[in-house]
Amino acid sequence: MMRRRLLSILAVVVLVTLAGCGGVISDEATSPDETTGPTPESPGETRDERTASPNGTLSVTFINVGQGSSTLIVGPTNETMLIDSGDWSDDGEDVLAYLRTHDIDRIDSLVTTHADADHIGGHEAVIDYFETEGNGIGTVYDPGITSTSQTYTGYLDAIDEHNVTLYETRAGDPIPFDGVETQVLVPPEGYLANGDRNENSIVLRLGFGRSSFLLPGDGETTSEQFLVDEYGAGLNATALSAGHHGSQSSSGSEFLDVTDPRIAVVSSGYDSQYDHPHESVLDRFSQQSIRTYWTATHGTVRLTSNGSAITVATQRDAPTAPLALRDGEPIEPGVDDALQSRTVISITESTTSPVVPDGGTETDPTEPIDPTEPTEPTDQAGALSIVTIHEDAAGDESDNLNDEYIVFENTGDQPLELDGWSVADEAGHTYTFPSGFSLDSGAQVTLHTGNGTDSSSDLHWDSGRAVWNNGGDTVTVRNDSGTVVLEEEY
Repeated sequence: MMRRRLLSILAVVVLVTLAGCGGVISDEATSPDETTGPTPESPGETRDERTASPNGTLSVTFINVGQGSSTLIVGPTNETMLIDSGDWSDDGEDVLAYLRTHDIDRIDSLVTTHADADHIGGHEAVIDYFETEGNGIGTVYDPGITSTSQTYTGYLDAIDEHNVTLYETRAGDPIPFDGVETQVLVPPEGYLANGDRNENSIVLRLGFGRSSFLLPGDGETTSEQFLVDEYGAGLNATALSAGHHGSQSSSGSEFLDVTDPRIAVVSSGYDSQYDHPHESVLDRFSQQSIRTYWTATHGTVRLTSNGSAITVATQRDAPTAPLALRDGEPIEPGVDDALQSRTVISITESTTSPVVPDGGTETDPTEPIDPTEPTEPTDQAGALSIVTIHEDAAGDESDNLNDEYIVFENTGDQPLELDGWSVADEAGHTYTFPSGFSLDSGAQVTLHTGNGTDSSSDLHWDSGRAVWNNGGDTVTVRNDSGTVVLEEEY
């Protein structure tokens, strides 16, 4: 059921005091005809089969705004959502520059995770720009906890001046987004932690095919505990935006156990006065082998899903091993270097079933592939074989990771496209072959555990630590649809 509400009486009084009026605030339910697409299902409703094998792509772009946060989402029908707009100090210029460069002429949904100035710093400028020079702002979603800052006042003034619709938003409320399962998981009714702004950040979960994205704003311990208690294993996510810019009070171990992300993205400044991302968070990411990107060294980060794999593109090539993040060179906000594809992450399990309270998930009408059940190799898969497993690197393995490697060979008579294929050990550490990579008939490629420059004959996992167990392990190769095509024990 679609639930749109007026702000509370207290909030309305504050809004009127600060801005004269909060714009158009409505509790009227809009019909599908009044939105840019059909209303997405609420938690507990059955998922449309279209999203199991979706058309088009979903892109989630973490714009480099320094010590702040701004995320642009473009759906399969080119519908747009902007979550936050960076810090007050640059007044939205970096965000607007990125949007202009990429020909974004309308924001269908502007989501305010919470009222802190490093998240709404560009709201006034973004609203003014799209309402006067673009094709407008569709709807603004806000958790309803106000601030007395000038930045917040300017944001409300812009809503009022341009008569933009503003909805106070709670867990379970829909945000229509065509072709994408969009769920609001926090804040609940009554708020958390006595109305603390961070803990009541709007938390969104996006589902597209087998991929899912969890975006927790500045949620900290209380928000994460609520999510774990309320939704349990249903929180699983392919990609996670690190909560509160990588603060030590976020991305807790239990939360990471439940969400089990393959990718994490940290949005913060290189010389953050708050030490974001905190070393303890990076250590937790490392313990779970989460490939990590940091806007301060990778620049703007774009994750593009086709439903079965995520292509990661960044402005700069930098370490992704969590504990090596700070070895990368800083990149300033506003740098206009083009994004380049760095890797493809194959998704072998469905992670988009809508989450429901008490840790459940709705049944997926399509049967996900069980990665623990080996399947018979396909004709194409039979062309790939393992020539050598060199699990015991010379000397200290941690200092000689490139001497830990596997040699693969295409024994078939046709080139083998390995785009999106993955290699994993028994512990689930996974490497995905680069986008566009193919192996000619009779050719070999060596997959090194360490880092280096990829070529047609040598690839580099860049895992940050040894992968293959010297006492015995299992090498499992899956194709881009998640089917096990090669499995060898040693």
